[in-house]
Amino acid sequence: MTKLYYLTFLSTIGIKFSMQPVSEEEALKKTADLLADWLKVSKAKVRLPRNYAEHKTFGIGNHAFVIQFKATSSSAQLYSIVRSLKERKIRQNKNPILIIAVPFMGEAGIDICRKEGVSWLDLSGNADISAPGLRILIKGQPNLFKSAGRPSSPFAPKSARIARLLLMHPGRPMSQREIATESKIDEGFTSRIVAHLEADGLITRKNDGRVRVPNPDFLLDAWREAYHFQKNLIIKGHMAERSSDQVLRKLSVLFKKNEVRHAATGLSAAWLYTRFAGFRTVTFYLDSFDSLDILTSVGFRQEQPGANVWIVIPKDEGVFQGSKEVEGIPCVHPVQVYIDLSGHPERAKEAADQIRHELLKWNQNA
Repeated sequence: MTKLYYLTFLSTIGIKFSMQPVSEEEALKKTADLLADWLKVSKAKVRLPRNYAEHKTFGIGNHAFVIQFKATSSSAQLYSIVRSLKERKIRQNKNPILIIAVPFMGEAGIDICRKEGVSWLDLSGNADISAPGLRILIKGQPNLFKSAGRPSSPFAPKSARIARLLLMHPGRPMSQREIATESKIDEGFTSRIVAHLEADGLITRKNDGRVRVPNPDFLLDAWREAYHFQKNLIIKGHMAERSSDQVLRKLSVLFKKNEVRHAATGLSAAWLYTRFAGFRTVTFYLDSFDSLDILTSVGFRQEQPGANVWIVIPKDEGVFQGSKEVEGIPCVHPVQVYIDLSGHPERAKEAADQIRHELLKWNQNA
């Protein structure tokens, strides 16, 4: 009996393949070629559909694939497709193999597929496919679908104030005016970002116009995918103390004494919040570059090799939103800690998982 595999392909409209535009038809053929190569089937025996605009099956050897085209490979769209495929699977009372195909699968997308138990491939040549009698695992192929220019994002530094606020209060419907006021941005800018998030399916709007987050995990993963901690100004240096905890507390005392706005993040903040895993690197956000002068008084030496202190001047002061003291030390909100850990060394991934497990349980009554 021919096994039925479900393949969802997220369209490459607006994305360049090998620096040339690629049509949906070309993308489908590329998908089929990759699968044929991996399954050791002659490409001459691949049975392609006649109509690429509709749901059609195509065959590769003894396998049949169902293709559905979508417009983007964002985390929000990945969640949407996984959800729709699983719903279809339940309706049809069948047990198909789900495969998501995208131009290039980033780390956030890989995590989504792993958590959802869905196989995937990308047109750059990477794959993680598990099925009865079939296992394909290919990693390390470079992204062949890099878009020119910088696309707009609802997670740019200032824009991210809205996602941060919504994730801090995921069960609370808010009007755009409330969001603008609490995020300290104008209503016009707020309207554009809210519309972007709504179009991506990351927020929904109630009948009275207020917005809410139907699935905070989707929003958090989409932000993490777009976030680049290293784009902040990071001054790395070293302080000679017996423990990282002493460095952490000594710096906070210094900043408080000099009335410098500061908040711990990264591994040191994760440790304060959860006591999970030791840490070596102490990271503080400061709101002013001028505050760096006082660091010499506690023996801070700016240097890259052996650095155990990261002083970060953020691209947007919104990182301080929701900060609170933990054991007497100001820390950014756990949402910000989780996002920032994606740019940290040591046991950052484990620490991020613990933050999410303990502190980001998304109580809808928050």
